[in-house]
Amino acid sequence: MQTIRAVDWSSDGVAVRIIDQRRLPGEFVERDLATLDEICDAIRTLAVRGAPAIGVAGAMGMVVALSAFTDEPPARFRERVRSVGATIRATRPTAVNLPWAIDRMLRAAAASTNSPHVIVDALRAEATSIRDEDRAMCERIGMNGLPLLPDGARVLTHCNAGALATAGIGTALAPVYLAAAAGRRIEVFADETRPLLQGSRLTSWELTRAGIPVTVIADNMAASLMRAGRIDLCIVGADRIARNGDVANKVGTYGVAVAAHHHGIPFYVAAPWSTFDPATPHGGAIEIEQRNADEIRCGFGPLTATPEAAVYNPAFDVTPSALITAIVSDRGVHRPPYDFAPTPLPTAAAVA
Repeated sequence: MQTIRAVDWSSDGVAVRIIDQRRLPGEFVERDLATLDEICDAIRTLAVRGAPAIGVAGAMGMVVALSAFTDEPPARFRERVRSVGATIRATRPTAVNLPWAIDRMLRAAAASTNSPHVIVDALRAEATSIRDEDRAMCERIGMNGLPLLPDGARVLTHCNAGALATAGIGTALAPVYLAAAAGRRIEVFADETRPLLQGSRLTSWELTRAGIPVTVIADNMAASLMRAGRIDLCIVGADRIARNGDVANKVGTYGVAVAAHHHGIPFYVAAPWSTFDPATPHGGAIEIEQRNADEIRCGFGPLTATPEAAVYNPAFDVTPSALITAIVSDRGVHRPPYDFAPTPLPTAAAVA
């Protein structure tokens, strides 16, 4: 597999380098984000996307946004740290990885000395640790999920939870990559994932690049494929997992889970531990991001709905835990009944 780095430091370390995912699959374009406005815009407009990836981008973005102000008085600089963190945190509300990463950065700043230069150095080290931990967590998710994918498995996935959504090899696609590397015959069916087509644009792009057979289908074809016996298992990512195992993921995931349950097909969710949110008791308490109506009306050019029609465009839906066969994390394979009580998050030392 050719390495994909969806988010990383720029070569000179002064910016956040991303693959602009709005341009795929037609163009491969890397961008360096050098200001707070550029970082927030990239997250908000899905130039960088995927719950783990935006957490990494947000952490790195704090470093970039603060580096120009290290000559400020310490008290003013600490206030700027809090303000920059709040601004980045507010860009997207549903994925828990973003506030999780920002909170880690704020704790690192609070534990540092009053020197702005030293604080920025501490933040850079913490952001790098978050990136490195994400890469390691993706590998462990892949290893933990590998036994779920037998030779010849036909896998349905929704949206993109691969390398483009993380700093590593992905979450839902991590077991797929490791199974293919082990010589198993794996075939993936990728839902288009309307309205922004992350499945057809992104999942098909990275799987094709990796040499893994992938077939793109419209979202409304998944159930009929299941009925025809052409799907062996489903595996998707997650943006937030509630304490009871309810999962928020890209809108349309719930429908896939219902169809899989009806047809007796295993439905798996894969996510790093940073996506688990024990403070949220159930899916009904998860804030669902509402996106711009034009993503449906004219997301890729010509109008596909009359401008006068109302548009409902939630970015995510919630899949109840009762429909989930197992949740694969970097800590293992979790099966029902789910109860993700608060536990300490892994540190950089623990991951190393």
